[in-house]
Amino acid sequence: MPLDPEVQAFLQRAATAGARPPEELPLEEARRGPDSTAAALFGPMDELAAIEDATIPGPGGPIPVRLYRPSMRRDLPILIYFHSGGWVVGSLETHEGLCRALAKKGDCLVVSVAYRLAPEHKFPAAVEDAWAAVQWLARHADDVGGDPARLAVGGDSSGGNLAAVVALRARDHGLELALQLLVYPVVDCNFETLSYRENAEGYNLNRSTMRWYWRQYLASESDAANPDASPLRAVDVSGVAPALVIVCEYDPLRDEGLAYARRLESAGVPVSTRCYEGQIHGFLRMPAVIGRAREAIGESAGALRAAFSKVIGGADSTGGKTV
Repeated sequence: MPLDPEVQAFLQRAATAGARPPEELPLEEARRGPDSTAAALFGPMDELAAIEDATIPGPGGPIPVRLYRPSMRRDLPILIYFHSGGWVVGSLETHEGLCRALAKKGDCLVVSVAYRLAPEHKFPAAVEDAWAAVQWLARHADDVGGDPARLAVGGDSSGGNLAAVVALRARDHGLELALQLLVYPVVDCNFETLSYRENAEGYNLNRSTMRWYWRQYLASESDAANPDASPLRAVDVSGVAPALVIVCEYDPLRDEGLAYARRLESAGVPVSTRCYEGQIHGFLRMPAVIGRAREAIGESAGALRAAFSKVIGGADSTGGKTV
């Protein structure tokens, strides 16, 4: 279908303003941009019972996290969330509105993870931080007022990549997750899909930008085939957590997200797949300018509530295994 009129208007405003892709900017400027525009693009944010900054131990030092509490209950299910930004940009600040909304509407404790960024920290630093966060929260959910039996992971774009990778690791370590929420995820280092060709430029995320992100992220070209970087290339995806996979029609990443959903489904994993027609990469964090973002946030929160409701709280989700 045609571009959503609100999307078209957003893209026109960005073009008129002379917005430049991150690969054309100094790194610090590329990082400041998303931080400075996030609040305006999201609009009014949900009020919560508490928002707390903390750190958890990580392989490269303490990992900053932000906890979003919809209530002060001590048995809240937990969503561990990884932000987007091509593993290069993005922060706790860029996803403040989204994490508040998922906490409020999903009735869960959201833990937003500020993993190490490339190019200062190459692959697999972000993966190791993401996995360390999942392991720590599986062991210390009680300490933060969460239910260790009801854990989920989620992320958008490169954050969706990390969520998919740690879901595979969780399976391998006997850690059961209620859901993996994958929003237009990066799951393969492959720039030749139909959606990459159709949406190469002009739709908020360019193919050239994704090439640049991957170059910043990977330590070597051979890393592109590593399932910890390209989970679509994992030999076996069976037994991983149920998934909600959201993609957008006008997104270079559309086809790899759909391919990953099909792989999961073929392996017997319960999967819900949704393609938002007329939408572009990144729209989830833009409800102030793209109204359908609210629908996608609601769908994501509904999937979390449904997944958590299927798990009886209070059990030891690690099954006694070391994770």
